[in-house]
Amino acid sequence: MKNLWEEETDNEENFIDLNVLKAQTYRLDMNESAKQEDILESTTDAAEWSLEVERVLPQLKVTIRTDNKDWRIHVDQMHQHKSGIESALKETKGFLDKLHNEIGRTLEKIGSREKYINNQLEHLVQEYRAAQAQLSEARERYQQGNGGVTERTRLLSEVTEELEKVKQEMEEKGSSMTDGAPLVKIKQSLTKLKQETVQMDIRIGVVEHTLLQSKLKEKSNMTRDMHATVIPESAMGAY
Repeated sequence: MKNLWEEETDNEENFIDLNVLKAQTYRLDMNESAKQEDILESTTDAAEWSLEVERVLPQLKVTIRTDNKDWRIHVDQMHQHKSGIESALKETKGFLDKLHNEIGRTLEKIGSREKYINNQLEHLVQEYRAAQAQLSEARERYQQGNGGVTERTRLLSEVTEELEKVKQEMEEKGSSMTDGAPLVKIKQSLTKLKQETVQMDIRIGVVEHTLLQSKLKEKSNMTRDMHATVIPESAMGAY
């Protein structure tokens, strides 16, 4: 806005009032008429004169400004806008009426086509409704089954926790069993037990041998005694 006002101010400075121009021209004419007698020969260069004319020519422009606040201008503008609106309204109304008719025909076609499609797809709609009912029943059964699955999942988690505890206890026992000291002691005990068993077997063998010798000796003594008893009886029978 400031730049526009400055531009208008510059334009006003470049414009020269007609009365002022006339006064200046009159004074120049008077001065020239007074000096005509003194001027015998012009000393002005033609090129310089042309440049001076080109320089002052824009300042010699005379313009008549129109007042934007004049009511006649506003009335003319109102009439122009009214004429433009009326012409545009006629053209637009024709297009709108045509569009309205086309939309009405299209809606009628859509309604008839919708009725035809509904009649043709009535059995499919019934099947769809039956499928929806089956789906609702399946969802209800799923919800019931899901509740059972949740309960079993909870039980499974409890069993899993107990199993983890048992595994941990078994690992602890296994780690204690893998210790080498008890095994060494067991091996030493087994070796000692084997040695004692061998010694016991030897003693048992010695005892069995001694017992067998005693039995054989006792048997031989009994046989000898029997022979000794039989011989005297036979001798007495001979007498």
